[in-house]
Amino acid sequence: MATIEPDPYNEPQPGDLIEIFRPAYQHWALYLGEGYIINLTPVDENQAAAMSSVKSMFSRKAVVRMQLLKDVVGGDTFRVNNKYDDNHTPLPVGNIIQRAEVLIGQEVSYDLLGNNCEHFVTLLRYGEGVSEQATRAIGAISLVTAAASAFSVLGLINTRSRNRPF
Repeated sequence: MATIEPDPYNEPQPGDLIEIFRPAYQHWALYLGEGYIINLTPVDENQAAAMSSVKSMFSRKAVVRMQLLKDVVGGDTFRVNNKYDDNHTPLPVGNIIQRAEVLIGQEVSYDLLGNNCEHFVTLLRYGEGVSEQATRAIGAISLVTAAASAFSVLGLINTRSRNRPF
């Protein structure tokens, strides 16, 4: 298991957003203090398996769990990333922590594009759910859909021109 080297300039503080770098995506958590975070995990997995599961990206339900940051990070890396602070005003830390603690153990809806782990923690920190990951994914899906439509139309035009009698 990889060790997490403390960075005195980037030590998590209560209410901070924690970005955890998984092999195929970023998982997000909110730092509560004393080594604990709150995050979303799949309903049908135990806590140990949930920490690194790609399955979590495709679940429709999630459970809000309080876990040790080091256990959730496992062999991956993380950083404090309050990247939305320039555009959104964080709520007072006491309010953030109180809002988070009320949700521990609850089952919530989960949707990769509209209600994911990043939306969850930004909703706690700012009162508004935001996710650049989801925005990028929606943009990529839109681009693929537009390209597929264009190729489909071009194929239809090409087929019609080959079937002309003249």
